[in-house]
Amino acid sequence: MKKTYRLTSIFILGALLLSGCGNKPAVIVNENAVMKPVDSYLTKEVREYKDEGTIETPVSTLSSEDGLCVIKVMPSYYDVTLDYEKGDRASVGKAYGTLIREQMPDYIDIMEPYIYENIRMAYNGNYTEAAVEAREKILFDSYRQEYKDEIAAFAEGISCGVHGISEDGKLSYEEAVLAQMIPDALRPTCCSALSLWGSKTTTGDRITLRNLEWNLGSDNQMGKIHAVTHMKNGDRSLTAISVLGLLDIISGINDDGVFAAILDVGSVQDEAYVCEGRKCYTMELRFALEEYSTARGLGEFMVSESGNYTWCHNLIISDADDSFCAEDCVSQVVESGKGKSVLRDCNTPIHKGLSWDSPDSLCVVNSFASEGNQDGFSGSGSNIIRFAKYNQWVKDKDKFSVKDVKDLITQEIVDQYAVQNVHSAGSAQLILIDYRTGSVQVAFSGADGVSDKPDFIEVDVIKR
Repeated sequence: MKKTYRLTSIFILGALLLSGCGNKPAVIVNENAVMKPVDSYLTKEVREYKDEGTIETPVSTLSSEDGLCVIKVMPSYYDVTLDYEKGDRASVGKAYGTLIREQMPDYIDIMEPYIYENIRMAYNGNYTEAAVEAREKILFDSYRQEYKDEIAAFAEGISCGVHGISEDGKLSYEEAVLAQMIPDALRPTCCSALSLWGSKTTTGDRITLRNLEWNLGSDNQMGKIHAVTHMKNGDRSLTAISVLGLLDIISGINDDGVFAAILDVGSVQDEAYVCEGRKCYTMELRFALEEYSTARGLGEFMVSESGNYTWCHNLIISDADDSFCAEDCVSQVVESGKGKSVLRDCNTPIHKGLSWDSPDSLCVVNSFASEGNQDGFSGSGSNIIRFAKYNQWVKDKDKFSVKDVKDLITQEIVDQYAVQNVHSAGSAQLILIDYRTGSVQVAFSGADGVSDKPDFIEVDVIKR
């Protein structure tokens, strides 16, 4: 039977499910009556967005004694600057970890329980300290030496001599290292992304949107420690957008305007986890952002290394001139004949039956989409519905401004029972890159969770 992913099919399926076993069939009493929806999945909350982002001012500023780490406490996030031009990797890592431990003691109370929530999720609640520590050591040993030096020093600074995997209200050296590997060692992410340019934007300039759906924690812990980390290192400088204390890349943009962010594929496919002889793709992505000045160069590098990563994943990648999805497929999936690594662009043929109807645009969800690649759409309502929604939203509007993209991604009611949203209760960060002005804007979730119409904060401006 030919597969189809059209949104109408989903609506039909939903109607069939609602009239399933145990329910009396609906009876038409007036065939001329007009059907009216009883409600809408669209939010009634109103916010008048502008192209420009909100500028926040610091509440306070913290600094290490040597000045290698400066943390500005902003109303919505922490603005961190790490200065590798004045100190080596180990010195910067030590300064960062020590500053958090000495000046931000609540961080330990937030991060340690969060790590163990992810451990229990990854191991289905059945784990041993030895197994977790072994996985952490295998992956740490795979790091490039410069990152080993930095993360080891960070972990030493924040742990202050505490060791071991033990949920005891302290953050040990091993736990601090493990926190850097959550997508690689424990729980990958569920996300989506959209890039528009040319005929689909009002100026012709590129606009890239990234929706990070992340495990916020049982008490929305991650909503309390959002961070934008400026890694100042000459022509290898970049800005990472994630949470406080992380040195890998969840989402990041370098000073050349190359943006890249991770999206899970492997765990969605119930892929067997392999870490022996593998590398952390989040740290390899950091290396790529430091090394490459174009989206194509970064994408080609990540695809070329993909067989050695821990999970299959997608990367949304863009710069002022190009947009790509790196469909990174690990070696065991390639060898099984189920998948392949592809640098997909808007001209790459996609799965038969999967529709994308607009030019000058690229959409990414939690499945490979290139024709003949591993299919994570069949049987996945989440991927089908979100891809179909994006397709419809982009098709329905001729051209988009930055304001329009903000309206697009925030049009749904976040907290709805049994509705598959794009902007969901797990949307930790909405990241928007305006390549016309260089503005990097983020809508952060808060301590109380995700709101329908969040504020977009300008956190950086890249050179044009």
